[in-house]
Amino acid sequence: MNFADLSVATLSPLDAPMSASSQGLMAAVRKIAQGPLREQVEAIDRGHYPSDLLKALGAAGGMSAHLAQPVGPFDYGLAIRAMAEVSRVCGATGFMVWCHAVCGLYMQQSGNPALMGDALQRHALGERLGGTALSNPMKSYAQIESLLLKATAVEGGWLVNGALPWVSNLGPDHYCGAVAGVLNAAGESTHELMFMLRCDAQGVELRECPSFSGMEGTGTYALRLSNVFIGADDVMAEPAKPTIGRIRAAFVMLQCGMAVGVTQGAIDSIWAVEGQLGHVNQFLEDRPDTLQAELDALIERVMILARTPFDTSTEFFINVLDARAHGAELCLRAAQSALMHQGARGYLLSSDVQRRVRESHFVAIVTPAIKHLRKEIARLSTEESPA
Repeated sequence: MNFADLSVATLSPLDAPMSASSQGLMAAVRKIAQGPLREQVEAIDRGHYPSDLLKALGAAGGMSAHLAQPVGPFDYGLAIRAMAEVSRVCGATGFMVWCHAVCGLYMQQSGNPALMGDALQRHALGERLGGTALSNPMKSYAQIESLLLKATAVEGGWLVNGALPWVSNLGPDHYCGAVAGVLNAAGESTHELMFMLRCDAQGVELRECPSFSGMEGTGTYALRLSNVFIGADDVMAEPAKPTIGRIRAAFVMLQCGMAVGVTQGAIDSIWAVEGQLGHVNQFLEDRPDTLQAELDALIERVMILARTPFDTSTEFFINVLDARAHGAELCLRAAQSALMHQGARGYLLSSDVQRRVRESHFVAIVTPAIKHLRKEIARLSTEESPA
């Protein structure tokens, strides 16, 4: 598929046969991405948190297609496509869309009336913004690191203590889904509590993180919790593992939207110089048509997986992990290839290509990172095999 002579703003390989309402949602998301988001992308890369754009995307339905709607069923494929359209312009904003989207997933799957209804509706529309603090729990379940938050039962709820090194899409009036190990009288963790952590709650401190090489505008903070009270209204699951097991594939699958979008943006950058440099770029590996064919095949694979996001079988989860790993690896290759194709102009600090190289690195290391994905695939494959 050759985009050399076509407008990025009007043509997207993420398009597919879809309903009129889905087409309208994608058009609205693309208008925001190619308009105000493109205008702010450099500022976001330098540290500007785009709350106005996130709220606009929420109002357009760009962060809630995966949630069961009053007028129709959930659509994970549409949610991934919308996220990819945002990530195609700005990987950092695409990541924040994912953070907000999975927080909505936690709220809906909690079954807690206090986190559903009006609260979930306001979240879906972007009127309130939220993130996810499940990086540490996911690594804990994979035996990569220990659980950092601890909860102690008290009258009417729990007191939670501990610290997390970085959690994204946060602000003073934001919230996030989190998990803590519940301690018994002997100080032993017996199970996990999944809960809504509100940034303005007493005992919650947001601390600035060291500067990263990219993704600076993602509202990422270190969190310190000192006797933070969690009542029944903020409980998502106790014990947490059954809920985590039910949503884990959806959690990972949604991240494919970031990988697809950043990859597509890199391919767009290659086509942008094809007319001027194609005569010499033809000798490079990972040419845009080859990358596009691989990306289109990955999109098709992810769309099939997106039909059954709550399939809890091990085989399905392995397939989701493998698709996510493929997306990260393709993203790295495409960004690197874009740099090679653009040459010196792609080495400018202000270049979209240079930014996408850094964004591709993030796609590869954000939880679950490529090494985490491969570790889980190996473990689950061994468990599936007969002894």
